[in-house]
Amino acid sequence: MTAIINKENSKVFLLILLGMLSAFGPFVTDMYLPSLPAMADYFSTHSSMVQLGLTTSMIGLALGQIFFGPLSDKYGRRPLLLVSMILFIVSTVFCLFAPDIYSFITLRLIQGIGGAGGIVISRSVATDKFSGKELAKMLAVIGAINGVAPVAAPVVGGLVTGTIGWKGIFVILLFIGVLLWIGCIRFKESLPVEKRSKTGIVSTFRNFGAIVHNPRYMLYVLQLAFAQGILFAYIASSPFIVQQHYGFSPFAFSICFAVNAVAIGVAAAISVKFRQPETGTLTGCIGMLCLSVCVMIALYNGCGFWTYELLMFALLFTMGLTFTSSTTLAMDSERRYAGAASALLGALCFASGGIVSPLVGLGNILVSTGVTFVVCAICSLLCALWAMRKVPMKVAMYRIFR
Repeated sequence: MTAIINKENSKVFLLILLGMLSAFGPFVTDMYLPSLPAMADYFSTHSSMVQLGLTTSMIGLALGQIFFGPLSDKYGRRPLLLVSMILFIVSTVFCLFAPDIYSFITLRLIQGIGGAGGIVISRSVATDKFSGKELAKMLAVIGAINGVAPVAAPVVGGLVTGTIGWKGIFVILLFIGVLLWIGCIRFKESLPVEKRSKTGIVSTFRNFGAIVHNPRYMLYVLQLAFAQGILFAYIASSPFIVQQHYGFSPFAFSICFAVNAVAIGVAAAISVKFRQPETGTLTGCIGMLCLSVCVMIALYNGCGFWTYELLMFALLFTMGLTFTSSTTLAMDSERRYAGAASALLGALCFASGGIVSPLVGLGNILVSTGVTFVVCAICSLLCALWAMRKVPMKVAMYRIFR
């Protein structure tokens, strides 16, 4: 099916707008990580209290997607985008002037909810406007940004914190929010009135029930969530492994973060070269499992830094292959309620990150990290194989190696 581009919204405009909207979540949650010690001093509190701001923002990002996704199916994408951006802008301003840590934590929840609107609706807009190969190409950009942003955000935050302090991070977030709000004003509705949900608000949220009963959609979402589990396990463990175990400086750690972010972004872009998105997903899943086992064995045996870094680069590359293809397969299989489908996809991926991140801190971090990688990779591959169960394995393997 040929992509339909609105005259007022060129493909380039949509590419930029949707890409920036999709990066909102990682920047909201991760950008201020390097400033946590400075914020603890500013609010005269313990670091654990400041870290609650990260927790509440992730909760907001998950809840916000569940809220904005179905409502955008009923009322259209543009109104909900504008509401979410205004909510984000106002909450960010109040974060800058929060009188105490408790107010800040609460405002971070609201900020996460506001940022979630852009994430969930960006996937819905792509599904509204494109299908097939064109949808895969558009989601390749979104997938690349979603893969790179969680890794790149702390690096950007570290540079900002070292120059203009933690409030400078929120000033940057405010600027981005205003810029995106202007972009959303220019955005023309992608969901025609005749295609919107005609049911009441309560019934609109019941669409989640229909989506959950779509096995193909759910399996690809779960596959993606387990792949994201590897990403969040890496984000949670790498500062301790690189800085404490291998003895590198925070700056050197930031360089490693940036290099590995490139692996994810390049892989997400390359994944559209596969003739079938199923091939990209299966290739990435098999690669993740093989490399996760290698990382686990290497860490258990006390490998050197360069062995660890090269294996992680390769692992994150194979993981990035699945971001675009799996998102495309999931969204393409649930077009009836694209907003709700996008919401559930995003919420489960953030939930996966929230569950997996603490696991790497159990016991010896080298061992727990390797085991977490392998478990997530196995589950991811099983979900992919189950989703493709109608395709003979010899056909799937032929697609990979032809």
